Amino acid sequence: MRNHLRLPAPAGPPLTGHLPFSDAPGATDPIEVTSRYLTRGGRPWFPVSGEFHFTRYPAGQWEEELLKMKAGGITVVAAYVIWIHHEETEGRIRFDGDRDLRHFAELCARHGLDFIPRIGPWCHAEVRNGGLPDWVLGLDCTPRTDDPAYLEPVQRWFAAIGEQLRGLDRAHGGPVVAVQIENELYDQPGHLLTLKRLAQRSGLSAPLWTATAWGGVQLPTDELLPLYGGYPETFWTEAHGGWPDTCRKHFFFTHQRDDEGIGADLRPTTVRGGEGVPTDRFPWATCELGGGMAHSYHRRPRVDAADVAALGLTKIGCGSTWQGYYMFHGGTNPAGELSTLQESHATGYPNDLPVLTYDFQAPLGEYGQYRPSYHELRLQHLLLADFGHRIAPMTSVLPQEQPSGQEDRSTLRWAVRCDADAGFLFVNNHQPHEPLPSHPDTTFGIDWPDGTEVSLPSTPVTIPSGASFCWPLRMRVAGALVEWATARPVCGVDNDGQTVLVLAAIDGIDPELALDASTVSSVSAPSGDIIHVDGRILITGLTAGTDALVEIETPDGGRVGLLVLDATTAPSVYRGRAWDAERLVLCQEGVVFDHDEVRVHSTAAEPSFAVFPAPRQPLSAGGAQVRTSHDGVFTRYRLAADESAGETSGPLAVRLTRPAGPAPAPTANAMGRSSAPVDKDFETSAAEYRVDVPDVLLARPDGVLLRIDWTGDVARAYTGETLVADQFQAGQPWEIGLDRLDASAVRAQGITLRLLPMHAGQHGVHLPSGTASHQEARVSGATWTARRVWPVRRS
Repeated sequence: MRNHLRLPAPAGPPLTGHLPFSDAPGATDPIEVTSRYLTRGGRPWFPVSGEFHFTRYPAGQWEEELLKMKAGGITVVAAYVIWIHHEETEGRIRFDGDRDLRHFAELCARHGLDFIPRIGPWCHAEVRNGGLPDWVLGLDCTPRTDDPAYLEPVQRWFAAIGEQLRGLDRAHGGPVVAVQIENELYDQPGHLLTLKRLAQRSGLSAPLWTATAWGGVQLPTDELLPLYGGYPETFWTEAHGGWPDTCRKHFFFTHQRDDEGIGADLRPTTVRGGEGVPTDRFPWATCELGGGMAHSYHRRPRVDAADVAALGLTKIGCGSTWQGYYMFHGGTNPAGELSTLQESHATGYPNDLPVLTYDFQAPLGEYGQYRPSYHELRLQHLLLADFGHRIAPMTSVLPQEQPSGQEDRSTLRWAVRCDADAGFLFVNNHQPHEPLPSHPDTTFGIDWPDGTEVSLPSTPVTIPSGASFCWPLRMRVAGALVEWATARPVCGVDNDGQTVLVLAAIDGIDPELALDASTVSSVSAPSGDIIHVDGRILITGLTAGTDALVEIETPDGGRVGLLVLDATTAPSVYRGRAWDAERLVLCQEGVVFDHDEVRVHSTAAEPSFAVFPAPRQPLSAGGAQVRTSHDGVFTRYRLAADESAGETSGPLAVRLTRPAGPAPAPTANAMGRSSAPVDKDFETSAAEYRVDVPDVLLARPDGVLLRIDWTGDVARAYTGETLVADQFQAGQPWEIGLDRLDASAVRAQGITLRLLPMHAGQHGVHLPSGTASHQEARVSGATWTARRVWPVRRS
């Protein structure tokens, strides 16, 4: 089938100067907002932000995790500043230890990461009271309004945040590029403006002030930059309502920005704030693209890497100019001094969340685990790191033949982002739950505004079921013009003076490269055929791989390379293998390709950091890891042969000490949603297992992850009677970070696992398909795995 698209004439220049947003005077790279994209230092800017809640993670590991985020392509770190985590008791505001906001922001600055504090005061974030301390709700006031009795403690809270971030604004060279006010408040523009003024009076300063924009939000005119979102799944909808349409639509190319489903558990979709903000005045920027999804007791969705990757890629094709992920890094709720701190039925919320875990199935998990989605997104972020300044101003154009509706699974979903000279073709043939069919004999016809007609590829291809990708159109690589390539662009690197465009083949599609012959004086390929036709040079039959480097000389004597990596070794969600491109690591200063390594260059060190091998590779393969010296300069380390022989995983002995009693009877809240079992249920009904952890594991400096395979409904882990981890059954292994636990308590008492069976009459819980029997509480096996490599010495 030939899919055709006539590209419109280039759009005129974007509106500028219509918004009162301004950066700090004297900023060397001033940030500005146009009607279509953001700029930084006068150049189009495509931020990639990832949410990481510092109060849900140990402060001693923040630096390592921030570097992992940076290596994954995150350029901006966003974090809720959760009021109840800092001032659970009125007047006792804590910024110590894991609450040290200033230290977290300083670490972002140290490693070239921008920072966005999302200061609330109400934030949601699946936190008790949406983040408002209990004592605030006990005041004689109306929260989330301009009630003076509410604004008074808010002003004190904002003043405390302002003091923590003093000197970290852009006027002082700091990392704070934006501040988010409130969250999901859709019908009170006046209150949002009041909060912004209170924050400014508290010393907070940023070039961007933002607000969430879903639900037909009403915002104060031109005061807050609207940010959008979209999730592949939800925990907040009804247990058996099926896959929500508000999620389904994110796997289509569309120019509709709003998602009225986010937060709809607290704001029904029939109640909307208004017609939303005028999209012709603001760029399409996001802060909550689903990097995963939490589990509530009544609904426990599974989110796969392909879901996250397809959603992210589709948003770029739709016209996104800011990719913002929630969550990019999971975490654990802190232990409250007065109460548990999770969202729950007991606090009047529609959903029961686990007491501790906030893993969110994120690209980096609750204990810093690498997930397949991390590698999928990193490839997209490599593209944006090198070509985001070209993509951001490009217009998104949709083909005339559109899917007939959200139930249409037969029409190919594709779009083009382009300007007058170049573009990218985006295809998404994946969505969760309902596989899309393959599309055989597919070509694309592109009519450029200058009258040029292009049909690609030269031979029709089959678009595989489950594929999502983009192809470059008219991409200039140094002096050569790549008219198209049927491989996804990854990044550009410098190889000893040769400019190399790295591409990745797509599983099931043979790579074909088309070059403008007038920009090539000679070309050689290690395999395949080189065909000259109609002013174009086609390279077909290329065997992709780490040695598949097409070398080009340009008429001006330039040297260009096109490296096409092998798709059969990709971390394909269909085959679960590892990308060669996992060795590509991001850094603000760029990367250098060196055969089997990609080194990161920095002005601070040589290199500043490197992550290889891929996290899933065994230690025996050698490699390196991130380590920091006392002064914060990151350098490369390599394993010596005698250090790579240590065990990296093994079995754990687990013994049953008490069989399960009768499953607790189902209960529900006022909405009829099933409620989670309570503490006393674990005392009377739970099966109990004992895990004795060998001393050698407790002594390992590399971090150990326990993996428990289990059936049942809800599981909790204890050291003594202290709750240290929990999980709702969702068909996934239970992982526990051993280094989070009190080693002396584990030595003395081991780890106790308490597992509740699900009642046979419990019909109000959604579980992913294929989940093992949950009416029997049982551990079927346990293993341990090293989270990081053994201690290493500098090479």
